[in-house]
Amino acid sequence: MTESVLVIEGCAVATVDGVGNEYRDGHVVVRGTRIEAVGAGPAPEIAGAERVDGRGCLLTPGLVNTHHHLYQWISRGLAADSTLFEWLNTLYPVWAGIDADATRVAATGALAALARTGCTTTTDHHYVFPRDAGDLLAAEIDAAATVGLRFHPCRGSMDLGRSAGGLPPDSVVENLDDILRASQDAVARYHDRSFDSMLRIGLAPCSPFSVSADLLRESATLARELDVRLHTHVAETLDEADYCLATHGCTPAQYLERLGWVGPDVWYAHAIHLDDSAITTLARTGTGVAHCPTSNGRLGAGIARTADLLTAGVPVGLGVDGAASNEAGSLVEEPRNALLYARLRGGPSAISVRTALELATRGGARVLGRDHELGSLEPGKLADLALWRLDGPAHAGIDDPVTALILGSAPPLAALVVNGRIVVREGEIRTVDEESVGRDVAAAQAKLVAKAG
Repeated sequence: MTESVLVIEGCAVATVDGVGNEYRDGHVVVRGTRIEAVGAGPAPEIAGAERVDGRGCLLTPGLVNTHHHLYQWISRGLAADSTLFEWLNTLYPVWAGIDADATRVAATGALAALARTGCTTTTDHHYVFPRDAGDLLAAEIDAAATVGLRFHPCRGSMDLGRSAGGLPPDSVVENLDDILRASQDAVARYHDRSFDSMLRIGLAPCSPFSVSADLLRESATLARELDVRLHTHVAETLDEADYCLATHGCTPAQYLERLGWVGPDVWYAHAIHLDDSAITTLARTGTGVAHCPTSNGRLGAGIARTADLLTAGVPVGLGVDGAASNEAGSLVEEPRNALLYARLRGGPSAISVRTALELATRGGARVLGRDHELGSLEPGKLADLALWRLDGPAHAGIDDPVTALILGSAPPLAALVVNGRIVVREGEIRTVDEESVGRDVAAAQAKLVAKAG
């Protein structure tokens, strides 16, 4: 069978490769699922190729989302003015009512929003598994396959309920043996290690205030036996820091390090409240960070030390976080907010517009251990591409297309390509009916809130 060929030409190209190659007028050739060529000027004539006219556009690698909670798409807008702990206490009883159908609807809505904002690869951290709710992990995996995004779901968990000194209600926690069994089963059923994998599994106990030390320790052991990655929330708020100091006598970062949660197979969500010693440890061990600036601002959690992390050599990617703390779920807004927050903290030279784009692409791929496959436009890499339309009035007069993308208003997509397949064309998703998805989301949210009483 002859492989399909896709040619995008006439556009500005930001490769985000190791030396920062860019072309004011360039092209990319995709053969099958791989990038075959990238360069300046028009593409060569290739018989039978599908050609996309990229004039007025900027071509970048597809954006990589390193932290999300897809199920929260049907609990947006609640506890809008609360701190993290207040927000969680309000929403845990709502989330206790989710089931497989609700999870599929929520994930489809959230993934469609990500696709429309340039995301080609996304993680998910699903840690709420109410009893008799059905196969929630399978539901979101099905949704990702339908929408057409490359997916890294993490089998999350909580085993420290309120009666044992944790934050979540006992109705949404599981016991240790069940969690480890389900985690092993998820990897056996779904994890694909191939170069062009569309689906990889991670293990992700939720947070220091919702899981036991045994769960963290045993999950790390299991993940390394199965050769999969580890993910959790760390140092998101000062409340968490106070909890760890009172409960464990140390900072959240010190606690995780004691339990073996550092290394190039680990990445933390948020990592806002880190001291110099913690940053040094992350850099030395290759532990990654999913920076979620919009969610951090929504919850007033604080401003991460992004420039310090990058200077130290810590792998940093971006995440939208759960839709209940980032109602837009728009990945293209995250590099802009990351830049603004970094400059608020560290001054006008803290990070550049091109560093912000790198965080959203190659940085995220590095955090997920896939920077040899994803995150830049280079021959041999997977064909995950975002073609941004910058020829409208919102971006007129901004000469530098990368600056237009990062600092201008969020542009529409002329095309989104995932694994060589066009998923979005001229702002419309080809894989799902967004109006129908929206109706399903509204109905599922109303049902979920009513169930919570």
